[in-house]
Amino acid sequence: MEQMQLRKVIEAALLAWGESLSVSQLREMFDENERPEEAEVRAALAALAEDCAGRAVELVEVASGWRLQVRAEFALPVSRLWQERPGRYSRALLETLALIAYRQPITRGEIEDVRGVAVNPHIVRTLTERGWIRVVGHREVPGRPELLSTTREFLDYFGLRGLDDLPTLAALRDMDNLGVQLDFGTVMPVPEPAAVAAVAAGDGESAG
Repeated sequence: MEQMQLRKVIEAALLAWGESLSVSQLREMFDENERPEEAEVRAALAALAEDCAGRAVELVEVASGWRLQVRAEFALPVSRLWQERPGRYSRALLETLALIAYRQPITRGEIEDVRGVAVNPHIVRTLTERGWIRVVGHREVPGRPELLSTTREFLDYFGLRGLDDLPTLAALRDMDNLGVQLDFGTVMPVPEPAAVAAVAAGDGESAG
């Protein structure tokens, strides 16, 4: 298939699907006798990313694949199309999420040792229900406490390809600004929105 046509098919697929698609998923759209090679798909993705320069949408690679999304500078006005507003998260939830992200795998007890207070079970439940954390094992100590780590959904939500893309710990010195730091430039996929400015400053009333 000619690259221009391949690029258009990929763009259409990403717009229609509204979520990230991996290279293998993009290749599976085609019949076996006309299926493009992985290198051809990647070349088409690179060309599509260049096509998006200067547009209100951009093509980005996240943990589970590639997605088209609204650029951050346009996310706030576009978000007003949806009546439901993203939840605001408490300082305690944000601190817990940050500790899991940077020190994973980690137990609740270890989180409590760092924070100096007990971890509210509602916080862990909220993070688990959002698909941002999961149990990956047990610490081999008395009681065998659960080990918590972040998930691919966490990476996708915050627009990260991997844990290496996390901001440096130096950038998270001020826990009062942790919500803003954890936003990681979050923007909205097209056409379905992720929560815009996903994690707001940690003084909210909901979710933890």
